[in-house]
Amino acid sequence: MSATPITQRLQALRAALAARGIQAALIPSSDPHLSEYLPERWQGRQWLSGFTGSSGTLLVAADRAALFTDSRYWAQAETELAGTGIDLVKLDGAFSPACARWLADLGLSGQPALAFDGLVMGLAAVQQLKEALQAQAPAWQVQPQLDVLEAIWADRPGLPTAAVYEHTAPFACTSRADKLSALRQAMGARGASHHWIATLDDLAWVLNLRGADVDYNPVFLAHLLVHADGAELFVPEGKVAPELAERLAADGVQLRPYAEALDALAALPPGSVLLIDPKRVTHGLRQRVPAHTRVVEALNPTTLAKSRKTDAEAEHIREAMERDGAAMCRFYAWFEQALGREAISELTVDERLSAERAKEADFVSLSFPTIAGFNANGALPHYRATPEAFGHISTPQGLVAQGLLLIDSGAQYLGGTTDITRVWPIGQPSAAQKRDYTLVLKGTIGLSRARFPQGTLAPMLDALARAPLWAEGIDFGHGTGHGVGYFMNVHEGPQSISKAVPNADMAMQPGMITSIEPGLYRPGRWGIRIENLVLNVALPPVQNAEPGEPEHGQYLAFETLTLCPIDTRCIDLTLMRADEVQWLNQYHAEVRRRLAPRVEGDALTWLLARTEPVPTH
Repeated sequence: MSATPITQRLQALRAALAARGIQAALIPSSDPHLSEYLPERWQGRQWLSGFTGSSGTLLVAADRAALFTDSRYWAQAETELAGTGIDLVKLDGAFSPACARWLADLGLSGQPALAFDGLVMGLAAVQQLKEALQAQAPAWQVQPQLDVLEAIWADRPGLPTAAVYEHTAPFACTSRADKLSALRQAMGARGASHHWIATLDDLAWVLNLRGADVDYNPVFLAHLLVHADGAELFVPEGKVAPELAERLAADGVQLRPYAEALDALAALPPGSVLLIDPKRVTHGLRQRVPAHTRVVEALNPTTLAKSRKTDAEAEHIREAMERDGAAMCRFYAWFEQALGREAISELTVDERLSAERAKEADFVSLSFPTIAGFNANGALPHYRATPEAFGHISTPQGLVAQGLLLIDSGAQYLGGTTDITRVWPIGQPSAAQKRDYTLVLKGTIGLSRARFPQGTLAPMLDALARAPLWAEGIDFGHGTGHGVGYFMNVHEGPQSISKAVPNADMAMQPGMITSIEPGLYRPGRWGIRIENLVLNVALPPVQNAEPGEPEHGQYLAFETLTLCPIDTRCIDLTLMRADEVQWLNQYHAEVRRRLAPRVEGDALTWLLARTEPVPTH
C-alpha cells in the first residue's frame, strides 16, 4: 500500500481525536473474541498503518505515530511503514511498559487521554496498560469506550456471512450433549451457575460446530452463555440453517442475534455466579457484567478439555498426517524435477503445495498462510511472498539460484490440523549453512526425545530445544512450540513451550498436541526452522525401577505425528551423535512405512530417496 492513503487516514484519525479532546489513540490487532486472525471488520491496525503482520499495536498522537511489534516482524514492518510517518518501536519485552514510555516521552501537560475500544482489548491487557501508565506516565487517563475507527472508516466491512456447519461423525468423536454435560460439571466444581465463552475456538469445539469467518481457522463469530438449563448462542442471523438450529435446540442450545450478546450478559439475574476466563474476555465485555453477579475467574474449562485429544481423535489426526505427508511428497517430487526447467518462485511454491493438499480427501483449507522464504526471506519468521514482492528460485532457461528454501505450511482436514516446517537446499549448501541446519536439527531431536513427568509446565521444556544453539552462543526469538487444535486453530493453548513465565494452566497432559520448531536466522542471508507436531503420550509405569529410571508418578513422552522427510543433504554429520542419527533414521523409516502406500511414481521415488538411512560414524 502506498503511503498516501495511510497519511490521509492518519490525518482523519487525528482530526477525529482533536474534536473529542483526546490526545492519543491505541489500535490493537484484536477483535471482540481476541482472535489471532481477524475478520476484515477488525483489521483497523492494518488499515491505518499498512503493516500486514499478524501481531502489532498502533499508537497515534497529534504529531507522532508508532507501530509496536516483536522481532518476528521488524524487517517486514520497516519495509511496510516506509514513508508513512509511522515509527517502528522494536519490542524486546512486554508492550504495556513500552507504550507507557512512548506516551510519557510526548511530554504533554495536564491530564492527556488515551482512547481505545475496550470491546476488543483483552481484560488482562487493559489492566497491564493501566499499571504501566500509573508507574511511568501517571498523568495519562484511559478512555476505553471509544471505537476510534467508526468515525473515519467509511467503508468499514460488516460482519462475515459464511454459514455455520456441523462437525459430524466420524470426525466429531464426542457428542455435543456430552461436551456440554462435562462443561456443566466443571462449572459446578467452581460454584458457577453461568459461564460466558467469547473465544471462538472454545465455543465451536463444545458445540461441534465450525465456520469460515476467520481466515485459516474453521470458526465463526458468536458468543455462548451456558447455564444449568441450557445455553444461548449469540450468532449473526442467517448463518445457521433451520435444520441445524433444530438439532441445536434438541441439545438445549437456543439461537439469539449476535447484537444482543452484551445486553444478555448485563441482564443476568440476581444471585448468578458467572465463570469467565480473564485472559479470554475483553475489558468491554467484563464491564457489562452486572454488579449483583459474583464473578469467578478461571481458565475456560473447554480450553483444557479440547487440548486433550481423545484416542479416537488421535487416530483421525494420524490419518490426516498421512494425507498431508502424501501431498508434500507429490509437491517435492515435482519441485525437484522442475528446478531449472520451469520458472519457480516463492509464490509458485505456495500455489503448487496448496493445490496438492487440496487433492486430499477431507481437506478444508490451509491452516495459516504458507511461508515460503528463499535465502534472506527465510530469515523472516513470518515472511509471506506477495505478487508485488517475492523471491525467484529458478527460471525456465535453466538458471537455478543457490541457497536455502524454508517452507512452513499446514492444512485443515476434517480429522485434524497440520503445521510443518522444512528447509531444502537449492544447490550445494555451504559449510556454514550445514552447521546452522545441524544445530537446529539437534534441538528438534533433543526435545522430541524428551521424557518428563505428567504435569510438567510446558515452558520448562523449552531449553531442551535451545541447548545445542546456546552451546554455540546463538538463539532464536520466537517460542519453541505452540498447542494445536483438532480441526481447529493452528495456535491454541493452554500449553506453550517457550520462554513464557510458567503458570499452572500450562501443565503438560496426555493427549496434547504441540509443535517443536527451533530455528536459527541469519538476517539478509538465510533462515532455518525444522518443525514437527508431537502428541503427549503416557509411558507405562516402571516396575522395580533401576537408578535413573522414571519411578515417581506418571511420565509422558512425545509421539512425532508429522510425516515428511527431513532433508539430510544439509546435515554436518560431524556434529551429530550416534543416538541422534539413530532417531533420525528411525523417524525416516516410519515416514517411509506410513507414506509409501499412499504415493506412487515420481512421488514414491522421491520419498524413498529422501528417507534413505544416514550412516553412523
